[in-house]
Amino acid sequence: MPSPSRPAVPAKPRPPKALELATVDEDDLRDEGVYTGLGFYELDMTGRSAKGAEFNQCRFNRTDLSGTSFVKVSLTDCLVESSNLANLHGDQSSLLRVAVKDSRLTGLQWLDGVLRDVTLRDCRIDLSVFRATKFGAVLFEDCNLAGADFAGADLTGVAFTRCDLTGAQFSAATMDGARLTDCTLSGVGGVTSFAGATISTNDLITLSHALAAALNIKISDGRSTDDATDSRT
Repeated sequence: MPSPSRPAVPAKPRPPKALELATVDEDDLRDEGVYTGLGFYELDMTGRSAKGAEFNQCRFNRTDLSGTSFVKVSLTDCLVESSNLANLHGDQSSLLRVAVKDSRLTGLQWLDGVLRDVTLRDCRIDLSVFRATKFGAVLFEDCNLAGADFAGADLTGVAFTRCDLTGAQFSAATMDGARLTDCTLSGVGGVTSFAGATISTNDLITLSHALAAALNIKISDGRSTDDATDSRT
């Protein structure tokens, strides 16, 4: 029998030939803005909005983008490190060859979007929403995804490794080919959507309890009622 196929390894961002430091005065977010080869370092860009903007080969380091709104925005060949994207709201936006590390994405909303060749490592992504988003060659590694909402998402090309998915929602998600390894799966919702996914042995017991609850299956320790009665006398 052939072994289960593994999700594709995400391609790394292509570095720029040169990087110019961005400033809020000259490079603030704006509709239809095009940002190429810029380093957004230690900038406060909270609560901004941009529609149709493009970021190409940019670097974000210790930059605060919390509460920002993106509509049809694309990030291509970008690197995000030690930055704050909490409560960022993205509609129909895309990430292509993007690496995110050691950053806070709590409450992120990425709706009806695309993530392709994306790595998220050592990030807080709890209470995030990825509804109806399509994932291709995406790796979540050592991330806190507690309470994340993947309802209706296409997770075909996703690998979750050592992630906390406590209470995460997967209703109506497509997970054929997804892989979960050494994750915390307590209280996950939409477990019937896990058809076709590959689960590590360590995760299977927790998931089986969630699946039993979803299907109203009672779990027995194998003893009959009479045996249990006898053991109490």
